[in-house]
Amino acid sequence: MAEITAASVKELRDRSGAGMMDCKKALNETNGDMEAATDWLRAKGLASAAKKSSRTAAEGLVGVAVAGTKGVAVEVNSQTDFVAKNDIFQNFVREVTAIALEKGDDVEALKAAPMAAGGSIDDVLTANIATIGENQVLRRARKVEVGKGAVIPYVHNAAAPGLGKIGVLVALESDAGVDVLEPLGKQIAMHIAAAFPLALDDTGLDQEVLERERAIATEKAAESGKPADIIAKMVEGAVKKFAKENALLSQLFVMDGKTPVADVIAKAGKDAGATIVLKDYVRFQLGEGIEKEESDFAAEVAATAGLTK
Repeated sequence: MAEITAASVKELRDRSGAGMMDCKKALNETNGDMEAATDWLRAKGLASAAKKSSRTAAEGLVGVAVAGTKGVAVEVNSQTDFVAKNDIFQNFVREVTAIALEKGDDVEALKAAPMAAGGSIDDVLTANIATIGENQVLRRARKVEVGKGAVIPYVHNAAAPGLGKIGVLVALESDAGVDVLEPLGKQIAMHIAAAFPLALDDTGLDQEVLERERAIATEKAAESGKPADIIAKMVEGAVKKFAKENALLSQLFVMDGKTPVADVIAKAGKDAGATIVLKDYVRFQLGEGIEKEESDFAAEVAATAGLTK
C-alpha cells in the first residue's frame, strides 16, 4: 500500500475540487495513483472533471508569430515567473519564434539553427542559463499553414507583443479577404483559449482519452441499477457528449453559448460569399502537462539560515 501524504491529498483536491476526505479515500482505493484517483472521484460523482489547468505549473513564455498564410507557436520554459519578465529571455523567445516560422517546428533542428548574434539556438540558450542563473528549456513548437486564406494569432495574458501564457493560432483556408478572416479568426482563437478543445473534430480525439471516458461512464451507469441495454445507451450517450464538448467544431461558441463553432464559420462564409474552412489550430498553454515540484520557500530560507521552521 502506497503512503498517502497530505501533499498528495491536497494535489488531488486541487485537481478535482472534491472534498479532502473524499480525496484521501480515492487515493487509498487506488493505491496512491493520482490519475486513477481522479477517475475514481469522477466515477463516484464527487468531481465533475479534472481541472484542465491543474497541471499547468512550469513557467516561461509562449511565443507566436505569423507571416501571411503560415504561423508558428513556440514554448520556452524556465524555473520561475521572474525570468519571463527578463528582457534577455523575452528577446530569446521572440527570435526563436521568428526562426521557427522560417525553419519549421522540429525542436532538435531548431536547436541547431543559427541566431543573429552568432551561435546556435542551443548555444545561446546555454549562455542564457549561465547569465540568468536559472534552467531554461526549448520545449516545443508547432507550425500551421494554409494554401490560401490566413493564419490568425492570439495571445492571452500577454507579457509583451506576441508573448504570453497562452498562444493560439487559427488557420482559415478561404478566398475571402483578410477583412473577413482576421476578425473571425480572432474570435475563434479567443474561443479556443477559453474552451480548451482537444481536437479539431471528433475523429481527431485521442482514442485512449475516449476509452478512459467510456470506462468512467460505464462505472457511473452501472451504479444506476438499470438494465444492461439501458446502461449501454447511457454509456454511449456520455461518450458522445464528451466528444461533442471537446471537439472544436462541435463546441458551443463562447461568444453566444449556443451556436456550434462549425455553424459560426459557415455563416461567416455565407455572408462573405466564399467558403471558409478551419483547417487547423494550435493552442499552447504554458507548462501544460508538466509536473512541477512544489517547494516550501519559508522552509528553504530557514534551512539556509540554519534555523528550524
